Amino acid sequence: MTRTIVITGASDGIGAASAQQLAQLGEEVVVVGRNPEKTARVARTLGVDSFVADFSDLSQVRELAASLLEKYPRIDVLANNAGGVFGQRSLTRDGYETTFQVNHLAPFLLTNLLRERLIESGASVIQTSSAAARLFPRFDIDDLQGERRYSATTAYGNAKLANVLFTKELHRRFGEQGLSAVAFHPGVIASNFGSTSDGPWKLLYSGPIAQRLMTSTSVGGARLTWLALGKPGVDWEPGGFYANNKRARTSRLADDPIVARQLWERSAVLAGLDD
Repeated sequence: MTRTIVITGASDGIGAASAQQLAQLGEEVVVVGRNPEKTARVARTLGVDSFVADFSDLSQVRELAASLLEKYPRIDVLANNAGGVFGQRSLTRDGYETTFQVNHLAPFLLTNLLRERLIESGASVIQTSSAAARLFPRFDIDDLQGERRYSATTAYGNAKLANVLFTKELHRRFGEQGLSAVAFHPGVIASNFGSTSDGPWKLLYSGPIAQRLMTSTSVGGARLTWLALGKPGVDWEPGGFYANNKRARTSRLADDPIVARQLWERSAVLAGLDD
């Protein structure tokens, strides 16, 4: 049976690579991107549907969810792949710190707006996290916006840890209803990922030597593809964190159910959800 697979952040990088791999295998792929031209180009090349949504604007996330619910009677995989690292602390039009909103709050909102459809479909929800969740966070549940202390690296690490916490809480709340959640580290990918930042992140991702040492987008995309094609409970364990297609270590804080629950509850309030 052909499955419907929605991939955000699919206008380039590992999202576009995975979309191509899955489309070639005959899956019904839906690409979502921020840039209209790039997103349309990927969709046109693959012959698949596309939607445009900027995750720094939660109203666009709500519009995206409504469009997906209207068009697709089932959604078998939701790959929350959109994200980024940014430079100086800035706020979105919603008034939230940009790194937090784009990497965590927007996909949290999208997943919850699609939740009933995902449960009905027995779907897998895949979060593109990072080893940064273990290496860089100074996670403070009372300072999710980085108002007390901010650096681009810390904000990114905190957001990627939030992805893992969200994955585990999603599994705890809805796993028994048939929803499977997993998070993964795609590798340090040779892409334009750091272009929205400055300092060391931009140097890392734009330097020609560093680019040669990084993982290709096709390999990183294949790790997303492996999870999308895999059977939960057989090929990968729901609630887990993966790297190189194997269970991997992440922050110890990710295993704290109290923090995960607190993050869920506070995110629901910030996103304007009832629960």
